Amino acid sequence: MNCLREMEGKENLLFIKKIMNKPSRCLCVPGPVIVGAGPSGLAVAACLKEKGVPSVILERSSCLASLWQLKTYDRLCLHLPKQFCELPLMGFPTEFPAYPTKDQFVGYFEEYAKKFDIRPQYNETVSHAEYDRVLGFWRVRTVGPKGEETEYVCRWLVVATGENAEAVVPEIEGMGEFGGDMRHTSLYKNGEKYRGKKVLVVGCGNSGMEVCLDLCNYNAKPSLVVKDKVHVLPREMLGSSTFGLSMCLLKWLPMRLVDQFLLTVSRFMLGDTARLGLDRPHLGPLQLKKLHGKTPVLDVGTLAKIRSGDVKICPGIKRLKDYTVEFVNGRTEKFDAIILATGYRSNVASWLKGGDLFSEEDGFPKGTSPNGWKGESGLYSVGFTKRGILGASMDAKRVAEDIERCWVAESKHTPWSLLSHSRRNHPRNFWFSKCVQRCFALRELHAIFEEVVGVKSQSRV
Repeated sequence: MNCLREMEGKENLLFIKKIMNKPSRCLCVPGPVIVGAGPSGLAVAACLKEKGVPSVILERSSCLASLWQLKTYDRLCLHLPKQFCELPLMGFPTEFPAYPTKDQFVGYFEEYAKKFDIRPQYNETVSHAEYDRVLGFWRVRTVGPKGEETEYVCRWLVVATGENAEAVVPEIEGMGEFGGDMRHTSLYKNGEKYRGKKVLVVGCGNSGMEVCLDLCNYNAKPSLVVKDKVHVLPREMLGSSTFGLSMCLLKWLPMRLVDQFLLTVSRFMLGDTARLGLDRPHLGPLQLKKLHGKTPVLDVGTLAKIRSGDVKICPGIKRLKDYTVEFVNGRTEKFDAIILATGYRSNVASWLKGGDLFSEEDGFPKGTSPNGWKGESGLYSVGFTKRGILGASMDAKRVAEDIERCWVAESKHTPWSLLSHSRRNHPRNFWFSKCVQRCFALRELHAIFEEVVGVKSQSRV
């Protein structure tokens, strides 16, 4: 009798353990789940909405376009003209300037979400997503602000977290010994707190260059670490935006000739940047972007500050000490603060398991643009082409068209296909939800049963 009670206790504990390991709720989504409510996620949700396909957006932050709202400096404006930064189906207001400000850009996103009735599920961080080959659905698990777990079951999964999900903070010897203020540009707003201070900016991309300019405007004393060769181009040339002119020339000329043209005009307008400590790479700016994803710097006034001596160029850092930086050339210098303009990276590899689309090393699609947007088993990516918002918009249209084809084809196999599938309370959605819930429940009960039977068998032995 005691032995039987012990066995029953083990079975009950096992069942409780299985239940406790399950998310607090499981939601079945008839359309795709989109991870990320940035420009890429909004774009694909709007394109799907136009085609009558419902979707759910999961966003870890408390707002849409969180990178723009929470992790950018105050003076930021678009580096490209607005016509190259529009999302599908809705342009910028005509009264916006050629290069909208950060606040104008965020306002545009908010109006976009309102127009297409896009309502992301905020404060839900995706911790795990994996394709269940037995069910034939994706299972996406999220964690809420209080630790509560939710699992979304869906036919299609769209990864729209983008190239800039996590800040890259390099490991520098002696970082703990520096003592001064040290922060990534994601935490930099303006130069007010750095007035009169010596600040070392690490990284010579667009952000690093513009932060130096901003520090100068607040009477700080910035220095810029330049380790690699970099292309610096004027933001506009010959009365047109450099980007727009490049896109136009590429329609008629090979990339090599366009690069030569851009470098010739840049040298005429900006002079020899190598004399300022900014050596140019051997590859042209467009070729470098295509092959390595490295964006050229569009100058908005920083070069003039470098020429005047307001911004000093420094080599790479060897190590840090007490408010002191030792450079690779052996020189040392005192600084009050360090700002890391060292960019961002994808975080897809940390939560997406399985699948053939994304690389586990860098979290980017394995396929090259424009073919890196579609994987197997209903997996898609938007915003990973290293072509900015223009590339994300193109991805969003392709993904929406592909999902619509699948949606319509699968609808034909249901008894509800004669009814409009765009309605929120469509019978097809109810049918889908019940079927998935039943399959999911049966599979879980079967797994629990197998474990319970296994415990009984072991107890009998």
